[in-house]
Amino acid sequence: MSTPRELSSPPMTEQLDNEEVREILKNTTDLRQYSRQIEKEFKEVENKSIEDYIAESQNIANLHNQINDCDDVLERMENMLMSFQSVLNNISTEITQLQRKSVSMSLQLTNRQSVKAQLSQFIEDMAVSEEMINIIMETPVTERDFSNQLNVLNHKLSLVKELSFKESKSTNDVSDVLHKLRLKAMAKIRSYLLEQIYKFRKPMTNYQIPQNAMLKHKFFFEFILSNERQVAQEICSEYIDTMSKIYYSYFKSYSTRLTSLKFEESCTKDDLMGIEDNASKGLFAKTTSLKHKSTIFTIGKRGDILNQQLEAPIIVPHAQLKNRYTVEALFRSEQYALVDNACREYLFVTEFFMVRGTQAQDLFNQIMGKTLTLMIKNLETSIHDCYDTIAMFLCIHLIFRYQLMCHKRCVPALDKYWDSLQSVIWPRLEHVFRLNIQSIHDCDPTKFNKEMGPHYITRRYAEFSAAIVGISEHFPNELVSRLLLELQNEVECFILRMAAIFPTRKDQLIYLINNYDLVLGVLMEHTRDNSKEAEAFREQVNARSADYVEEILAPHFGGIIQFVKECEHFLEKEQMDELRKQERRSLALVASFSANWKKSLEELNREVLLSFPSLLTGSQLLQLALASLVQYYHRFHKLLTPNARAQLTNIHVVMVEIKKYKSNY
Repeated sequence: MSTPRELSSPPMTEQLDNEEVREILKNTTDLRQYSRQIEKEFKEVENKSIEDYIAESQNIANLHNQINDCDDVLERMENMLMSFQSVLNNISTEITQLQRKSVSMSLQLTNRQSVKAQLSQFIEDMAVSEEMINIIMETPVTERDFSNQLNVLNHKLSLVKELSFKESKSTNDVSDVLHKLRLKAMAKIRSYLLEQIYKFRKPMTNYQIPQNAMLKHKFFFEFILSNERQVAQEICSEYIDTMSKIYYSYFKSYSTRLTSLKFEESCTKDDLMGIEDNASKGLFAKTTSLKHKSTIFTIGKRGDILNQQLEAPIIVPHAQLKNRYTVEALFRSEQYALVDNACREYLFVTEFFMVRGTQAQDLFNQIMGKTLTLMIKNLETSIHDCYDTIAMFLCIHLIFRYQLMCHKRCVPALDKYWDSLQSVIWPRLEHVFRLNIQSIHDCDPTKFNKEMGPHYITRRYAEFSAAIVGISEHFPNELVSRLLLELQNEVECFILRMAAIFPTRKDQLIYLINNYDLVLGVLMEHTRDNSKEAEAFREQVNARSADYVEEILAPHFGGIIQFVKECEHFLEKEQMDELRKQERRSLALVASFSANWKKSLEELNREVLLSFPSLLTGSQLLQLALASLVQYYHRFHKLLTPNARAQLTNIHVVMVEIKKYKSNY
């Protein structure tokens, strides 16, 4: 058995240091002797260790006893903990069971509350209170309590009807009472609604009042419709029959009275654009007719009917017996009255009778159809002999605006009516328009006086074209544009035919400029500057003005102008010898200009201003002529030889004189 020291000591070979081994080998020590010595030392150490163990034997025995005691204590603690664990497991199981019971009890409570609520609501819905019976039976339908209980009754009836399909026995207890209440409520409501409808039939009745009363109780019709469709149909039919007759009677009477307010003298086929107007030349000519207050070719203030007067109050015939109105004014009043009534009626039937789309359109047609047909026939009659193109065109644009107004009010029911009105007016408008074009085509220029001022046909065309273009700016139309172009071409041809009767080119140009300038001025005053018609006549004015300037400059400065045109190509080709050959001719021109140029300017100024009625036009043409003269003068100056140039009047002197003729227009 090894000693403690031996157990704790590492092997000898691991403790020997290499140095020590080398030292032993170096000293030639005997290894066997050395080994015995080492063993002896080990033995001594072992003995000492045993003695130490024996000396500490009591302590070791005490330590052993203490360890055993600790083992006992730990074993008891382990048993206690195992017991605690078992108890905790039991508690956890009990908690889980309690949680399950709690969830189950909560679910049961929820189900009971749900059943209780539904059952309570069902009982409340099925029960018929004494208060409801008394109110339905005795209270007037206009009272709020009646409306409230009618809603409750309607709900109960719907519920009973639903339950009856499920063969619910509970409905047997209340169905008889509810049925009697339903009959009583329907009888009272039917009587009330028919009473309101009959109020429409009283003369001078403002039927908006009963309509508003019906709308206030619109649930009444819903109740009848959901419970007895035959009664609902009866009420609807009674309303249709009543309102149809009322509207027809009202608009028939109103249209007849409006017709009596027309001007006594209306436009005829003798009032076309190309036919001379002799009516105003009569000594006792009427001054109250339409043609002389505002001609049929001039719009004047008639265009206000599309703007400020579009929604003006309608004409009241019995209050306007002494006044007379244009065709479009009467048309506006009649159509605006229709728009006001039709829109209100459409909105009423859609809300009260609860119809939409096709059903609403059908119901509206049943009420207003007869009236609309009457108004279309009246328009056909009144438009048949109408020759006032502007009036008809204003009526068409009134239709456009009133149709847009109806759409803004969410009333599409009159769309077919507006289309029908247009289909009546457009053919007549086109026919009269072409009659005016043909009247200009048939004009004989030789029967008119040779006056260089604007022709009355040109003036009529200018006013008429400006009116049509101005009206159609917001609603352009291809047919109107085509007719206007045909009329414009015919008028231009007429102006050219009229110009041909003048013997001189200058007079022809004066006539053309006066007429073109008149048309351009009127168009720019009443329409946009960039309209097609204005652009066309602006080009004509510019072209004829340039020709006129050449014509009026020729008598006074024609020699210089001709010299410039003939000799400029010599300067361009640098043929200076050819220019020098023209010196004698140029000296004569310089001498003539120096002697007469001031007098020529005076004559030029007087001639231009006397030739044009419009001071502005005359002034512009004079300035154009003077500007052209200055340009020719500059070009003439470049072509002169130094000798001739020295004798020519200084350009600054000429410019100072020209500035005197600058107008302030």
